[in-house]
Amino acid sequence: MRPALSDYQHLASGKVRELYRIDDDHLLFVATDRISAYDYVLDSQIPDKGRILTAMSVFFFDLISAPNHLAGPPDDERIPAEVLGRALVVKQLKMLPVECVARGYLTGSGLLDYQASGSVCGIPLPPGLGEASKFDEPLFTPATKADIGEHDENISFGHVIDLVGPVLANQLKERTLQTYIQGADHALTKGIIIADTKFEFGVDQDGTVVLADEVFTPDSSRYWRAETYQQGVVQDSFDKQFVRNWLTGPNSGWDRRGETPPPPLPEEIVTATRDRYIEAYERISGLRFADWIGA
Repeated sequence: MRPALSDYQHLASGKVRELYRIDDDHLLFVATDRISAYDYVLDSQIPDKGRILTAMSVFFFDLISAPNHLAGPPDDERIPAEVLGRALVVKQLKMLPVECVARGYLTGSGLLDYQASGSVCGIPLPPGLGEASKFDEPLFTPATKADIGEHDENISFGHVIDLVGPVLANQLKERTLQTYIQGADHALTKGIIIADTKFEFGVDQDGTVVLADEVFTPDSSRYWRAETYQQGVVQDSFDKQFVRNWLTGPNSGWDRRGETPPPPLPEEIVTATRDRYIEAYERISGLRFADWIGA
């Protein structure tokens, strides 16, 4: 018989996830249907989003060669029935205080940095780049981990060294770029460009750097259609950027520069976001979301 969620100690709430203690060595990592944008958790939820993020992460954890934090299958008997399909049993790690971002293309905050300084996270770039320009080689562009309501800030590699030391900093850079290349190469065979993504890493009891949290989900990555990719314009996306675009567009009535929280999402935006997340999962994995646990 499966345990109840109330049998576990609740440890923390994030923008999207809830964390519970199973025992001294294992945690329950639960993805909700909440969605965040511009450092706000929106009032609206995206149905099945937690299951989609979990399914995508499981697919990529299996694909990627790097060590990861999974400590059981997605139907592990330690997962309570009420969160089955949206929860994973994971190893407890010492998490590292760096958002490890890999960028294959120039967009988002990287584009803003480039326009202001000609560089991204202290990495000089050639002149003449614009929206969606492809880099010759992917960049490691780390950021700080911000609390809820605060902004992540891009930092230099030197800052990463200050935070975790030179040995771990170099391991994070190498592992981030290797993982990004492996995942992006796979996605491209399915007609999807992963423009950028962010990873989190922890260290286990043996000192091994371990890939944790989510991986290559529509929340943590920018997915573009390869068949319609065009440098110099904002791309059609399968990811959370779709929600951001509505919030900053003319129909939301929201001022991003103000202090008022974003409005609820219209039903058509909720439905379209869910559909895009599912399409991204099905195209990249080759699996049907309807076959996922609890879907």
